[in-house]
Formats: sequence, structure tokens, C-alpha cells
Amino acid sequence: MKKTWHEIRGFPLAVRLLLVNQLGVNTGFYLLIPYLAVHLGEDLGMSAAVVGIVLGVRNLSQQGLFLIGGSAADRLGARGVIIAGCALRTVGFALFALGDGLAVLLAASVLSGLAGALFNPAVRAYLAQEAGDRKAEAFALFNVFATTGALVGPLLGSALLLVDFRASALTAAAIFAVLTAAQAAVLPARTAVPTRNSVLGDWREVVGNRVFLAFSLAMVGMFTMENQLYLLLPDGARRATGWDGAAGIVFLVGTVTNLTLQLRVTRALKNRGSRSRWITAGLGLMGLAFVPPMAVAGLTGPPGSLGAAALRALPVLAGALLLYLGVMIAQPFVMELIPDFGRAELTGTYFGLFYVVSGIAAAVGNTVVGWAMDAGQDGAGRLPWACCLAFGLLSAAGVGWLHRLRALPDRAPAEPMAVAA
Repeated sequence: MKKTWHEIRGFPLAVRLLLVNQLGVNTGFYLLIPYLAVHLGEDLGMSAAVVGIVLGVRNLSQQGLFLIGGSAADRLGARGVIIAGCALRTVGFALFALGDGLAVLLAASVLSGLAGALFNPAVRAYLAQEAGDRKAEAFALFNVFATTGALVGPLLGSALLLVDFRASALTAAAIFAVLTAAQAAVLPARTAVPTRNSVLGDWREVVGNRVFLAFSLAMVGMFTMENQLYLLLPDGARRATGWDGAAGIVFLVGTVTNLTLQLRVTRALKNRGSRSRWITAGLGLMGLAFVPPMAVAGLTGPPGSLGAAALRALPVLAGALLLYLGVMIAQPFVMELIPDFGRAELTGTYFGLFYVVSGIAAAVGNTVVGWAMDAGQDGAGRLPWACCLAFGLLSAAGVGWLHRLRALPDRAPAEPMAVAA
């Protein structure tokens, strides 16, 4: 932990703020969004169809506009786009607290989704530019702060729900308001480098990068499997133990592992092979993480005793641990690799398109996993786990194939870094 804090202090103030920013972003997001469907359905009495529309509008507003957010970061400067995105999410989350009508809720969904489309690629582009040749370490720390926020958010949200949903929404809005003010005060402005093309010309250039598109499609496995930390693995833990609280242990295992190992893993691997090699290995490990839970996936009925419940939980927790380790191996190098596919002045556009392609592909992947979970109710309990295993192995094979073709913009291992005491 001491070395982690030393590493953080070694980055410029702007990078440190962006790390804290991601902690706040995930905390604010996860204290509200997981409980939004319950609020709409139970508190406001909306039908399942209307709830689906509100949630779908938010997701579509974000996933469909990532490319616009990335281009805006390249052309207007990432700083302004980050600030605008956080300000919009402040307004969107406040509307969730203050409005009960469908029109207001749809406006809140559009604003909160658009906000994510703006600041997600902009933050990553800014981080990549400010971190210089330490991108891998910066994105490793980014993952640590993001994972911590994803754990803190639901815990804070569940506590605030003891008051009411509006308390959660206003707290989330307040978090984003503080982040907006901090970014405006601290983030230095950077002059955007002209891209020489029109916006459509930039998009054609990025879309025309076939290797980049192939790489983005190969990442469907990473995003699909990572989403199972919030869907399949918590469900598996609950089914194995018969205890609803078992899902929280999955998140706790991941957060503790991430805090203690992420930076060490990234630093250890950075100088021991190419980025694509470790991305391939991480994806493969993520896929294999779904093998241990298969051992208890077919078990039915209550475990019978606390000891039996603990034994049933172990394979699921082992799977969660392996999945988090796979993410820790692959994700920082994925983020480091993306800017190297094209010109530096199109970094935001590359991140934007990456999240559009990967987001759509992951949505399809999650649909497949959801179908497999439904099918598993009829006796095919191992099917969803097998699907995730297949996603991981196919994604690893895709990146490995691109690596063998020497198509990816890999760099030679850097000289060993001095490790501070």
C-alpha cells in the first residue's frame, strides 16, 4: 500500500485528480443506478415496460454517443469536455430526485447518459496524454480507484435508501457537483491540436483502421465477463450458499485484491513481454475463472449447514478472484494500447469508438449470458458459466491471432524501472 501511494504522488496533480474523480464517478453512479429500477417500479408505480424504456434511454444515450464525446475531447480539449460531462450528470441525477413525471425522468436519463458519453473517453484521453510513458501504471491505478468506487457506491446507496431514494439521488448529484468544481479549479487547460480533417473525416480515418476494429471486437469477451461481477457471480454466490449477503463477499474479495495487487501486477508485467501477450493472458484467465463455479452450479437446495455453505461458496469466490486477476492483467495494457493505434490528436476519438464497438458487442454478449441463465433454470445450470468460458477463450484467441500477425502496435519492453522503497 505504501508503494501504491508513493506511485500516486509521483504523478502530476491532474492525474491524481482524475484518479480521485473516477472514485467519485463510480461511487455516485453505483449508489444510484442499481436502485433506480426499484424506485421507478415500486415507488412510482411504473410498469416494467416504462421502467425498461427509462433505463434503456440512459444506456443508449451513453453507448451511442461515445464517439461524439471522444471527438469533442480531441477538438475542444479534454478538460472542458470532462467538466461539461460531470456538470450534466449533476443535473441529470438531481432531476431523478426532483421529478416524478415520465418526461422529467426521460430527460434525466438522457442527460446522465450523455454525461457518461462525454467524460468517459475524455478522461481516458486526458489520462493517456498526461501520464506519458507511464500510461500502464496510470490506468492500473485508475482501475483501483474505479473498483473501490464500485464497492463503496452500493454500500452508501443501500444506507441512503433507509431514508428514501431522493436522498440517494441528491447525494449522487452532490458528488458530481463537487467533482465538477474540483476539475474546473485544478485541471490545467491543454490546447487541442488541430486534426486536419472534418469530424466525419476523423471518424472515417478511425473506422477505416481495420486492426483497431478487430481489436475492439475481440474485447467483447473482456466487457462481457467483467459485467458478470455484477450479474452471474453474485447470483452464483447466492444460489450456492442460500444467503443473499454472499454477493457482497464477491465484491469485497475483488476490491481487496485490486487494492493490494493491481499496481504490483502491472509493474511486474510491463517489462516482461509485449502488451498484447499480457492482454491475451489476462483474457484467457478471465475465461478460466468461470470453471470453478461450474462445480457448484448444478447443486440445488439449501446447503444444510454453515460449513457446507462455505464449501459451496469457495469455488464461486475462487472464480471471482481469478476474474479480478484477469482484469488486472489485461485492462491497463488495453487502455495503454488504444492511443497507439493512430495519431495522438485522435486519442479521444479512438477511445470513443472503442467504447461504442465494445459496448454494443458486450450488450449482445450479456444477452447471451442472460438467455443462458434463464435456460439454466431448467436444469442446465452450467450453461451460463460455459458461455462465459467460451467468450474468454475466443477473445484471447482473437488478440493472440492479431499478435501473431504482428498487427498490433506493440512496443518493446522498457528498461526496468527503479522501485521506490
